[in-house]
Amino acid sequence: MPVIFKLLTVVLFTCLSFTARGEKLRIVTEPWAPYVYEEDGRSLGLDYETTAIVFKRLGIEVEWQFLPWKRCLSMLETGQADGVLDIFHSDERDATLLYPSEPLSEVQFVMFYANERPHPFRTLDELRGLTIGTSPGYLYSQDFRDSTLFTREPAPSHEANFGKLVRGRIDLLITDRRVGQHLLDELKIRDKITENPAVISQQSQFLAVRRNAGMDLLVQRFGAELKRFKREPAYAELSARYGAAPANPASAASAVNATATRAKTVEQQESGAQ
Repeated sequence: MPVIFKLLTVVLFTCLSFTARGEKLRIVTEPWAPYVYEEDGRSLGLDYETTAIVFKRLGIEVEWQFLPWKRCLSMLETGQADGVLDIFHSDERDATLLYPSEPLSEVQFVMFYANERPHPFRTLDELRGLTIGTSPGYLYSQDFRDSTLFTREPAPSHEANFGKLVRGRIDLLITDRRVGQHLLDELKIRDKITENPAVISQQSQFLAVRRNAGMDLLVQRFGAELKRFKREPAYAELSARYGAAPANPASAASAVNATATRAKTVEQQESGAQ
């Protein structure tokens, strides 16, 4: 019994804290304002700051890296990173990643159009013949991805997509609602661009860690502490600062797809080849 107890104790402390091994948890993510981004040398954002607070409470030291999304996924696969911030859950990822029970945030994907060339719509069928700006490395919902009614045209960045929209090189672009609204202010183009209200898809964002890396208990503790923090006034203040009020159920119910009874998702930043 004493030997078994010692072994269990070692496993427990290994799972509880990387600090116990003199290491930092290596987390990678792509800038995705207002959820996570860098400004004037500081790391900011609703999900970044929430995650940092939760890990501080758990006594976990974190080493952050902001990289292109495909590089983030590659580092996870090769073991160069322990976890990734703001990833959507997918069945394909369950074999390699562990997700906490509590998500960090909810995202809604919508489209934006230029006021000089308005294209308001309610269903994807109304987009026939148009060109939609997309982001490289993102795998969108099957209805959007497989439609032959319109053309999908990638741009190297969200900023580039909005630039193309203003100049008339694309007819609409698709991105998360809060990300789009943040960029309208950052790029000073709010008077030139309009958000179409129809929600294309809605999904939760998580912090996920590599499976089979001794972090099972850490994920459980993170989820429990995150859920606790989200009930506190400090989280409400943080959410308000980043314009992250709870999603409107009525808006979500109007999600655009031909088969509204099926759950459709837009998997943020997932490479179709991976």
